[in-house]
Amino acid sequence: MKLRNMIILMTTFAVVSDAILIPFYPQFFAARYGVTSPVHAGAYVAFISIVVMLTLPIWARIAKRLDAMHLLVYTQCAAGVLSLASYWASTLPLFWVFSLAMFMCKSSYLLMYPYMMRLEPKESHVHTIGLLSVVVHFGAIAGAVAGGFVMQVWSAGTCIFAMAAGDFAQMAICMWLIRSHAITRRCRFADEATAQAAIVRPTLRTRLPILRLALLMLAFDFCVYLIRPFMSSYWQNTSGSPSELLSGLVFAIPGMVALVALYINKHTARRGRRLPDQMIPNLLLCTVGMLLQGVEAPLWIIVGRVLFGWAFFQIVVKLDVTMFALSTPASYATDFSVINFFQNLGVLLASFAAGAIVDEISLRAPFLIASAGLLLCALMSIWLLERRPARDTEHAALADAALSNDLANTGATGHAN
Repeated sequence: MKLRNMIILMTTFAVVSDAILIPFYPQFFAARYGVTSPVHAGAYVAFISIVVMLTLPIWARIAKRLDAMHLLVYTQCAAGVLSLASYWASTLPLFWVFSLAMFMCKSSYLLMYPYMMRLEPKESHVHTIGLLSVVVHFGAIAGAVAGGFVMQVWSAGTCIFAMAAGDFAQMAICMWLIRSHAITRRCRFADEATAQAAIVRPTLRTRLPILRLALLMLAFDFCVYLIRPFMSSYWQNTSGSPSELLSGLVFAIPGMVALVALYINKHTARRGRRLPDQMIPNLLLCTVGMLLQGVEAPLWIIVGRVLFGWAFFQIVVKLDVTMFALSTPASYATDFSVINFFQNLGVLLASFAAGAIVDEISLRAPFLIASAGLLLCALMSIWLLERRPARDTEHAALADAALSNDLANTGATGHAN
């Protein structure tokens, strides 16, 4: 099997194992340790973001010398072992220590994203980004449904075994790829990165386009992740259904919509047309979807999840395409780690805020606050992306080319996550 396809398979395992407990941490802590505080659940999700923020740049630096595939053999093995250790953690503080250490090691799989983009020719980047976006959404569906099923049929703790299985599967795939493709320990891109660094050292001025994009992604991720920690609890409270499997399916609706969106985009492109991919209309549609989810009625929540999922997909692909258009192959890993840092900062702030908002106000309040935040993102996108200074003309040309010609040809619309 081609290296590209195996990396996508490995990414699928990673995303599924990550998503198993994401919708159910409030239920998980209540079932295993008797902790029902929304603030605690929000703080835990926030600390996951903190450890990823702190460790991914370290993995990216190591990967400049040690090939990422070799690195992942060790880190994913450690993640699996730590995941199993967290299952037998008898106290809550011990669970925090083991599980957060596990996420520190697990975060290294994010290096596969820029790793694969370096292997792909520039003209196929948009197609690859669209494919990876679908993998992420499919993984979110499978993980949420699997997590709900496992919690309903067995127990909350059993989900940890499923997460560990995903880590060990990634380790096994890396070992197989290293042997079958004769991947050396030394990073294959080390000479390229060294040569580019010798030619020009990036300054703050040259990094401004990436930093502006990172700021927008921070704000956007804060808004969309504000509703995530308590989505399943909100659905169970509103619908009156205690089923974890059903709440997992509702949680996964945006992922299902993303699969449909990619098919429609490709079908439209084959007919020589393209769907509008402007940032502001998609942000406004995302806002409408967010507001509808805040209507405490099951039907409107589902409608809101559908609209939210469509807009979310379009926005994220557009943002990712812009990132790679503004970067260079030798800087992919570094720029990706910068973007990921800001994204995780947004998730971190959202997780802390969500717990406090739910504790002080209600389960509905995050939807209303996130809606206001998305309107602010629409204004920020005009300032950060639309009004580029003259010195960024070159970056703008690259981004515009990627977002018009390539998107129309591949059918993967714009910037969505």
